[in-house]
Amino acid sequence: MTLPRLTESSLVRHAGFSYFPIAFIARLPFAMMVVGVLTLVVAERDSVALGGLNAAVAGIGTALAGPLLGAAADRLGQRRVLVPLGLLNAVLLGIFVLVVSSSAPDLAVLALSVLIGASAPQVPPLSRTRLVAIIKQKVQPDRREKLLNGTMAYESAADEMVFIVGPFLVGLLATAIAPWVAIAGAAVLTSVFVTAFALHPTGRLQPGTAGHRTDQAPARELVTSPVMTVVAGTLGVGIFFGATLTSLTGFLEESGDGDRAGLLYGVMGIGSAALALGSAALPQRFTAKARWLVFAFLLLAAALGYGTARSETGLLVALAVLGFGIGPTLVALYSLAATLSPAGRSATTMTMLGSAVVVGQAVASAATGYVADQMSPETALLLPALAAALVVAAGLAHRAPARQPTEPARELVSA
Repeated sequence: MTLPRLTESSLVRHAGFSYFPIAFIARLPFAMMVVGVLTLVVAERDSVALGGLNAAVAGIGTALAGPLLGAAADRLGQRRVLVPLGLLNAVLLGIFVLVVSSSAPDLAVLALSVLIGASAPQVPPLSRTRLVAIIKQKVQPDRREKLLNGTMAYESAADEMVFIVGPFLVGLLATAIAPWVAIAGAAVLTSVFVTAFALHPTGRLQPGTAGHRTDQAPARELVTSPVMTVVAGTLGVGIFFGATLTSLTGFLEESGDGDRAGLLYGVMGIGSAALALGSAALPQRFTAKARWLVFAFLLLAAALGYGTARSETGLLVALAVLGFGIGPTLVALYSLAATLSPAGRSATTMTMLGSAVVVGQAVASAATGYVADQMSPETALLLPALAAALVVAAGLAHRAPARQPTEPARELVSA
């Protein structure tokens, strides 16, 4: 299925034409959060390591709170969770700008970063949950598999675009105006568009009724080997994002161009978004499991090239090729997650993946910043290859078990 055919489908009719632009913009603050924190702290406190540490604890906050917020959305409905959460997060982002530029101790800045991460509205996994619910409730069974693949391709491409556009905006605003403007902009976008996303009619798709709670699969089905290997693969993707951006920042910082990292990082999004969208047109016999491994190996090969590059031109070429691997890999991972999600646990499952991306990005930012400071930026350039290796290893582990998904996990399609 191509993107034009997806936009003409019954999915758009049921979701509404306004849904997709609102959901796209609403996920931008989430993508800007880690990069914005990293950039602002580095600029104000003059330490890549401290900036990476703040990004890391923000990710830890997201990882701890994300699945709990997903479970709350499964039970209470997304609106009741997202509206107060979005407003709280916007306020915390505004306070962060003031605290970082003040004489407050580093510990206070770290505490705020944890709270920002914990209150981050995870629009991408919740958007997937809504669209999967529409497909399950409104689409004929014989059309679900094809539409689900196209939907996951679009959602992954949208994620790729915002995870590229977000850092690009941070770099642009930091370079053109000041690093604090990016965080302030994220606060405004959160208060306006996350609220609009929460109040959109699709937010009523999964009310937290007693009947809905009765239909939920046991929580233990969230920690089966098939689900957890997908989470591990997504964690590897997050580590890749964090290691790539921070190593690029450290490399450019040596020449005083650290603020340009977000701009160069945006190069990776070109091939990534194109191939993420294009993966919907791949033949169904090229399964999600197979696509995961094929494109993860491509990611690993390109990451090795990135790690050995020693010029800005070499890095740009490597980043462009990296995009060809990362986009389709994410599509495969989220398609498998939609398939394997236990009954009534869709938001929880998708939020587990969203949290894995953010915590991986954040922890890798801290570790890569430490390597860049204590060893060398050139050494830090090797770390994305380790992340790509984790994605490959998780894909191999996912294929290993002979065990099949439970029946509730196969309500929509087979992997």
